[in-house]
Amino acid sequence: MALVLIFLVSAAGLVSLKSVVEAQSEEIHRERSQYSEIIVTEQDGRRCMRFDVRRHGNLNQSCYLLNDPDRLVFDYTQMSFAGLLVNPQPERILVAGLGGGSIPTVMNELFPQAHIDVVELDPAVIRVAEEYFGFESNGNIHAHAADARVFIKRAGLRGERYDYVVLDAFGGEYIPEHLMTREFLQEVKQVMSDDAVLVANTFSSSELYDHESVTYRDVFGTFFNFRRAGTGNRIIVATSGPLPSRGDLRQPARDLHERLADYGVTLLEYPSRMSTRTDWNTEARVLTDQYSPVNLLD
Repeated sequence: MALVLIFLVSAAGLVSLKSVVEAQSEEIHRERSQYSEIIVTEQDGRRCMRFDVRRHGNLNQSCYLLNDPDRLVFDYTQMSFAGLLVNPQPERILVAGLGGGSIPTVMNELFPQAHIDVVELDPAVIRVAEEYFGFESNGNIHAHAADARVFIKRAGLRGERYDYVVLDAFGGEYIPEHLMTREFLQEVKQVMSDDAVLVANTFSSSELYDHESVTYRDVFGTFFNFRRAGTGNRIIVATSGPLPSRGDLRQPARDLHERLADYGVTLLEYPSRMSTRTDWNTEARVLTDQYSPVNLLD
């Protein structure tokens, strides 16, 4: 049975988990692209990428450990692999938004036969990820410089389907409103198989939480909420068809936990933390292409 795993990441969720760059870190690269200023720093064996932002200071967008590059640094990246509890063997993967490239790199190591399309709006981010973060296009990983919504819309019109789709197309503190609306999620659904699963890394707080939750519920119905103490993120796990029970997730967790342990993913604890309880205002307005004040609600 074909499954599709879709990973959507909101900027506020990312920002809440990115470490503030301290003044004593060493800057090893800086360039101004068409979309942002990209800065690479090193400190205490950790290399990080950030986009120059003004609102709350400069926050890391992606980091990796120079002496342990496999280990996922941020909680949200680790938590995103909760989707493997529903689809443990993805064969076609779409990653929208690159950052340092840790997610497609890990997926390629876990599933070396899988086809991976990476869609990144900024060509400069692709170059920086390749030069400083070990990201590498190969026979199975293909990087495309394009807007995620346009790419997904065209893929749906061509009838293409993916087993695993990751949306991480955000920069700094700016949230692209066109990637959070009901219409966009409906377009995402077009690249999902009949028994697809959606995994979204998104907000755990702010006024946007309610609006985002009712928007996902409107398109996908009941979904799992996955939260961990000490993080500003929650993972949404939704399916096109009936949602599996938490009991159904335990065997995949046992099967995969050893393979994911080296990446810092504690998969065995995930099923017990995934809940279908509604903890948002169900009267909140659904986000649409006509109503999407995302950056005001965040």
